Amino acid sequence: MTPVTRDGDGPPRRAVLRGGGAVGLGAVGLGAVGIGGGLVGCGGPESTNETGGGGKSGGTLTAVIGYGNDGSWDPTVTASAFAMAGNEHIYEALLGTDPITREPYPQLALAVPVDLKATTWKFELRAGAKWHDGKPVTADDVVFVFDRILDPGTQTLVKGFFASWLKEVRKVDARNVELVLKFPFPDGAARLTLAKIMPKHVYSRPGAWEEATKGKAIGSGPYRQTAHHPKSNTTFEAFADYNGPRTAAFQKMNWLTIVEASSRVAKISGAGADAEIADNIPYANIGQLKKSGMTVEGGAGMNNLFLMFNTAHKPFDDVRVRQALHYAIDREKMIEVALKGHGKPATSFLNEGNPSYRPAKTVYGYDPKKAKALLEEAGVSGLKVNLMAVNVSWIADCLPTIKASWDAIGVKTTLDPQETTAVFTKLDQKKDFQVVAAASNPNQFGIEADLIMHYNYGPDNIWMGYARWAKNARAKELFRLMDKATRETDASRKKTMVQDYIDLVAEEAVLYPVVHNELMTAWDPKQLTGIRPQPYPGINLLQAKWV
Repeated sequence: MTPVTRDGDGPPRRAVLRGGGAVGLGAVGLGAVGIGGGLVGCGGPESTNETGGGGKSGGTLTAVIGYGNDGSWDPTVTASAFAMAGNEHIYEALLGTDPITREPYPQLALAVPVDLKATTWKFELRAGAKWHDGKPVTADDVVFVFDRILDPGTQTLVKGFFASWLKEVRKVDARNVELVLKFPFPDGAARLTLAKIMPKHVYSRPGAWEEATKGKAIGSGPYRQTAHHPKSNTTFEAFADYNGPRTAAFQKMNWLTIVEASSRVAKISGAGADAEIADNIPYANIGQLKKSGMTVEGGAGMNNLFLMFNTAHKPFDDVRVRQALHYAIDREKMIEVALKGHGKPATSFLNEGNPSYRPAKTVYGYDPKKAKALLEEAGVSGLKVNLMAVNVSWIADCLPTIKASWDAIGVKTTLDPQETTAVFTKLDQKKDFQVVAAASNPNQFGIEADLIMHYNYGPDNIWMGYARWAKNARAKELFRLMDKATRETDASRKKTMVQDYIDLVAEEAVLYPVVHNELMTAWDPKQLTGIRPQPYPGINLLQAKWV
């Protein structure tokens, strides 16, 4: 699977998988690709400061996204915060999910299957559904996408969400398909939102997947993409022929990518603000924005700062060393100083609000004495650590606490923050490292514990490849337990099985969260209504409208 990394100034996220290999962020967003009447790439943006005009009179909605826009837009591989949020408005799946509760609802399909414990799910497609180029949506398009996802020779991110339980997808006729499951898997209904249906006549052409990586997006959703400029903005307009459940409320939208925190806040501040909504609001600016009349609300979820150790680089192959460095961190100080109170120490891999949460048997409370004792027990002294980190703004704020904590137990620490693209390019190229600090949020994909854990752990998982841990005996035991839990159909037993194997994950601490934090969204309540802040990056405007 592809890493959860966020572009630019947001939690990390982004190795892009193409063909059989992993390609880092630096390989995407290059060149120019035609999109309908717009251009992707080199030319300057059509407009990066068009104002809303707003209120009941309509106009263009301008949004500020606090993450880079140079990640892949191919829905089968992307983990880009910007692209995933944009794709929710451009594409549809058989079933969508509510952005907060993750309850499934019909999108291209007419209904959610009545019996989710059945091993065959049948779907009828919405009559009159069209692609943005005017051609009809058919069962062939559905089969085309799932064939790509399930193809053993094609490496995609979403394969890891489907391959374990979905056997095949069959065409019944032009408007009907059936999904054949390997075993009953009720959680799969919500996962269908991750399989965005794409037009076969567009993406089966030679080079089309490369174009999708660079930004080409033609879907059946309420908004069509009109232009894409990876370093500045992406524009949308309402799709006139859309006949689905979430109609467009804004005639045009202009989404700006602004990863620098002060510039992002300035764009939405004051009486002459150029944007109506922005995500990734820095904690230090919440009060200022509220005083100016903005609504600022947060979503708490899986968003986290994690540490990932290179277990092929001694002494990080020793679990005692990994544990020592976790015990040494003063998490409460980090939350107070860096997160301004908008976070909680990680007491499990899952955040406390997750339906499957329970405290892990190993909880890394602040215990420098224990940290020193573990290092001594491991025979490690004079340890020097280079902490390679993404330059996400809130991660950068947390790094000094980690350095001070490790220095205090005699571990000489060098902070090495870099562009997110640079970090994951090095990881993709299998370059040596000691420890990585980055941000992750699997809630982009869902809140189901089985999904979250498989996103980060698994025998063929890219994260495990980065950590060089997949062949470890304890890793193999973990993967066996994970597979067994996936196949469990009783919800209560499955929950317990997941909680039990998370205890192993916590003890090993190969890739493990330090803190879970809250993501803040700000918007103008005099202009917009129906906004719900997400506990993961990006915005969802499918139920929003002008005041």
